[in-house]
Amino acid sequence: MPVIGMESEFNVWLDGKEIDPSPYWVHPSAFIDRPLLPREKTSLQLPTGGAVYFDRGVIEVVTPVIELASHSTARMVRNLWEQIGFVRDQLTIWEKANGHTVRLKAYSSHYNISYEIPKHEQNRHRNEKALALLLAYILPVPVMLVASNRRSTGVGVRPRGSRIEITVDFTPDPGLMIAAATLIVGIVREVMTWPSYDLSVLKVLPIPVVAGVVPGKHTTRKGWLTKDFHYPRSPYTCDVNAPIWETQFGDKRSLRQMATETAWFFRKSIRKFSDPFSFRLLFAILEGRAPSMLELVDRPTAYEDVGHLCRWGMVIHELKNYEAEMSLMQPKRETFEEPSIDDYVHEREAARTVHLAELDSVTSSATYAKNEIPPAPLRAPRRRPPAPLRNASLTRRRSDTPGRLIPPRTSPYLDRRGTSLLPAKSPAANRRARVDRRKHDYTVPFPDRRLTRSAYEQVFLKLVSGSRLRMGGDIYTPIGMKGWYHAVFRRESDGAERLMTIDELLGKMKDWL
Repeated sequence: MPVIGMESEFNVWLDGKEIDPSPYWVHPSAFIDRPLLPREKTSLQLPTGGAVYFDRGVIEVVTPVIELASHSTARMVRNLWEQIGFVRDQLTIWEKANGHTVRLKAYSSHYNISYEIPKHEQNRHRNEKALALLLAYILPVPVMLVASNRRSTGVGVRPRGSRIEITVDFTPDPGLMIAAATLIVGIVREVMTWPSYDLSVLKVLPIPVVAGVVPGKHTTRKGWLTKDFHYPRSPYTCDVNAPIWETQFGDKRSLRQMATETAWFFRKSIRKFSDPFSFRLLFAILEGRAPSMLELVDRPTAYEDVGHLCRWGMVIHELKNYEAEMSLMQPKRETFEEPSIDDYVHEREAARTVHLAELDSVTSSATYAKNEIPPAPLRAPRRRPPAPLRNASLTRRRSDTPGRLIPPRTSPYLDRRGTSLLPAKSPAANRRARVDRRKHDYTVPFPDRRLTRSAYEQVFLKLVSGSRLRMGGDIYTPIGMKGWYHAVFRRESDGAERLMTIDELLGKMKDWL
């Protein structure tokens, strides 16, 4: 079946210094306190169905393959955060046992979409390389608005034979990551169906791209990477609402307008693989009804400590407190002081005028005769003190009792989990309120209690559960994985090994003991 998958890479900081995890631990089993199903080389199959391994100076976690279907992008991102949570918890246990501190700093995320068009249907204008180049023009603007931050540098597309890989910065907010996955998968799967991947289609279709921008060679492996310096100015640090970008059609648009028009063109394909929650969130970000990380003051701090500052079930601080974050960029800082900086400058200029007038009056007073009265110096207008409150009681310091702090203001963040689209007094709303599941406090920014497991996820969870499989009167035990599509079993009767595909195992889900 057509599938998707994700992988994320993290730099490792040990006791405040960045290290290469491969020479330090040699194998991920060095910090994991339980036996796991082995994979190829130095990777291990995790109890959550994914895998962990070391790759060129980083720790990398990978999801299993997940078949394309409705809600599949949400399943994929949830599975990735389960891998992150397991690795982070194991590192915390290792920290306490060895007296060290370990921090996972976000590096990148890769979105993989299978490319199953057979070779005999491919040609010079319709193959995985041509597809990757075309996507390198279409994807960057909408992806950067949803998944990137102000310190990001580019969006990459790599052809990998049987799959297309999209490389972007790690997105620390799970809700935003699902929205980004929904956008990427929907666009890539739709473009795959086009009869030609030639760049000339961009002159006909209403998909705006920045004029004159040519993607460069990818820094790792084959592929293309559209970086910030390929644009006339960095799109990551400019105003996303400013109409300063000339498109291939000659008109000028803002990044937000271009991203919205691109996503709207692919809306049917995006909806096909998404869930209603993430679909609404995606277009809320694109249309400006929900904040993008490109609108924040700086890159969120959650990047620095993934697993602690951001986990599945959390909304990052900067997005949850977006109004307070934006108030720091305004000249009037009402949180700390009443007058704005403009008011302060005006007051100081008025004080300067009064001061100079007083100096003039002092120096000129000697010229007046003794019987002459010098003019009164100019004085700054005084503000009338506020009238005292009636019945206000005065207290002495010795008799004062510590007063209670003013209760904090409620956050303007709308908790999506407790929001219902039904009227509060409607029979349906009352019926929902009586259901027991509504009384629980689900600490997740995404309604995953209704999100089922994909068919392939269930296969991988069976493989890593320690269960045994009955086939033809024999009992088989899984002993390893070979790639993402084959599992190695050992027959208990004579120790013979057998290789089975995940599609074969999918038809034997009822035969597990």
